[in-house]
Amino acid sequence: MQEYFVDLHIHIGRTKSGRAVKITGAKSLTFSNIIRHARDYKGMDMIGIIDSHSPEVLDEMEDLLLAGDLEEHPGGGLSYGGMSIILGSELEINDESTQGPLHVLCYLPTLQTMRKFSIWLETHLKNINLSSQRIYVSGRNLQRKVKELGGIFIPAHVFTPFKSLYGKGVKHSLTEVFDPEMIDGIELGLSSDTMMADQLSEIHRYPFVTNSDAHSLAKIAREYQKIEMREPSFAELSLALKESEGRRIKANYGLDPQLGKYHRTVCAKCLTPIPSNDEVCTECGSGKIVKGVADRIRELKTADGNQLGRPPYIHQVPLEFIPGLGPKMLEKLMDHFGTEMAVLHSVPLDSLKQLIPEKTAITIDKARKGQLGFLAGGGGKYGKIADM
Repeated sequence: MQEYFVDLHIHIGRTKSGRAVKITGAKSLTFSNIIRHARDYKGMDMIGIIDSHSPEVLDEMEDLLLAGDLEEHPGGGLSYGGMSIILGSELEINDESTQGPLHVLCYLPTLQTMRKFSIWLETHLKNINLSSQRIYVSGRNLQRKVKELGGIFIPAHVFTPFKSLYGKGVKHSLTEVFDPEMIDGIELGLSSDTMMADQLSEIHRYPFVTNSDAHSLAKIAREYQKIEMREPSFAELSLALKESEGRRIKANYGLDPQLGKYHRTVCAKCLTPIPSNDEVCTECGSGKIVKGVADRIRELKTADGNQLGRPPYIHQVPLEFIPGLGPKMLEKLMDHFGTEMAVLHSVPLDSLKQLIPEKTAITIDKARKGQLGFLAGGGGKYGKIADM
């Protein structure tokens, strides 16, 4: 078995022609830019493009195949010079079975099956060209279609206060919306980790995935996983999610939940932290409260969070969060050491000190060892590293 770094949730901001796909995504998030940046700068081995259903995105992939820049992997997915691309689609469900909108991730094995899925989606969406669109079928019907096409189905960023399974979508249980037998994994999101998520007993049966949900090139691989597989392909990824035939997720790498944008409950107007049971902000008087992930999980708690057999969840601080590490210094690190994965995982502290200021190098090393303190984020604002 080999080990591969995998980020399965990257958005397309614009097509090759400039048409918007993820409206809130950066214009630089074109398919070609993403695959180059993810492989050559970030050091990823497998990525999931989560807007592959968009017809212009599919056309660009086919053009690159014809030009010889991409190849179809025999085990599913596309290959770009050693890095694999998994074709996915993020969709929104909001019907009579839900309490509010929730997002899901659907992955298909081949370009042909994604094209079939796109044609089917077009009859159930208002705009097939855009990302994260509401689909006018039930969650169970969507699951059945994905499975009919040999796909993988994963609820997305499940605790985020907006547009997620437990944040808005259900009152108590995923069975209100989904068939639990047709779920292949649970995506945690930036404001929770394994210990927090395992306080819900109904998701003990599923593997947890940690992905970036990147809306810009810089955000790629802010969360990811290390997966043991024979090769980076769709078929091998499917086996790893099942922990079958020796394939497995070996480790999850994600933000310390305090760095996430929705960890604590805050006032939506002034971002003052709010006790979980308060309904009005004592600072500004606003009644608009954004419930934090930590408080929502406490409401739903049915277990102690010590589920055995999970891969380790390693709190990762992306380089862009490191104080004093600006774009020029980051570029210097990449030019010298190759990729962000190399700096985060393998470059010795002494080597870092020879290239960048000692204080910054020590901060990177402390981040790798889990020795930093944080000020928790909330209400859409990221947490940050506490003064050292």
